[in-house]
Amino acid sequence: MFHRQKLVTVLWYDGRAEEAAQHYLSIFKNSKLLGSSRPNPAGPVLTVSFEPEGREFMALNGGPMFKFTEAISIMVTCESQDEIDYYWSRLCEGGQESQCGWLKDKFGVSWEIVPRELGEMMTSADGAAVQRVVAAFMVMKKFDVAKLREAFEGK
Repeated sequence: MFHRQKLVTVLWYDGRAEEAAQHYLSIFKNSKLLGSSRPNPAGPVLTVSFEPEGREFMALNGGPMFKFTEAISIMVTCESQDEIDYYWSRLCEGGQESQCGWLKDKFGVSWEIVPRELGEMMTSADGAAVQRVVAAFMVMKKFDVAKLREAFEGK
């Protein structure tokens, strides 16, 4: 299968690659299916290439040997609380919430759903403001942008 990008993230599934790709394509509005491979035309899919938000991924039906861990995550940078709420609810369906904006989807893939402005807050020269933001998000599961702003501003 031809890959359009130099770097492609491959996600390993145990027989659920096609289901996972379709799930992600249903969540991300700017998405497309790129293709799939079947070594045996009558058999199951081996790989599915898809592109959510302009990033190429390949879902591989590799078997049960390897599982996803939190050591790798996919970050979704959001412009608003509504966008955070949307991705959080859709990606968390059948999965589980964690903390600090992290969740695991129903396939075990870890996601970080973060507001764009958090990066600006975390790189501020105001060390006390950064510490307040960290203290605020350490007790959150899904990020609350208004509470992060309040912490940053010292309110």
